[in-house]
Amino acid sequence: MKILKIEPGKPPEPMKIDGSLASMQALVGGTIQAIYPFPDPVAVICNDEGKLLGLPPNRALRHPRTGEVYDILCGTVFLCGAPPEEGTFQSLSDAQIERYRQAFFCPEVFFKTPAGLMILRMEETA
Repeated sequence: MKILKIEPGKPPEPMKIDGSLASMQALVGGTIQAIYPFPDPVAVICNDEGKLLGLPPNRALRHPRTGEVYDILCGTVFLCGAPPEEGTFQSLSDAQIERYRQAFFCPEVFFKTPAGLMILRMEETA
């Protein structure tokens, strides 16, 4: 199964896994949870207890129209296909891999401040 692995502090990495529950759990370091924040049939697979375990913040999820942060992904996550009519996880298409690689390309750093959470994107400079 072709996926896009996203680790804290690193750019996304396309890779292949066998698609078994064990391979998914190994990648996220525990029991998995699927979230569906995108309009197309793509799931974010994360550690179900990532926040409770204190896994490092990874990427912010933002509202597509307002850009407002509504959740933080913690620990290593991956994206895979999740067609609603199939009920299973599947490979991402090459176009999906590229779209989400670009969307999540810049790692983010999270700071707690008296005014709230501050998120900075780690942009590459030439």
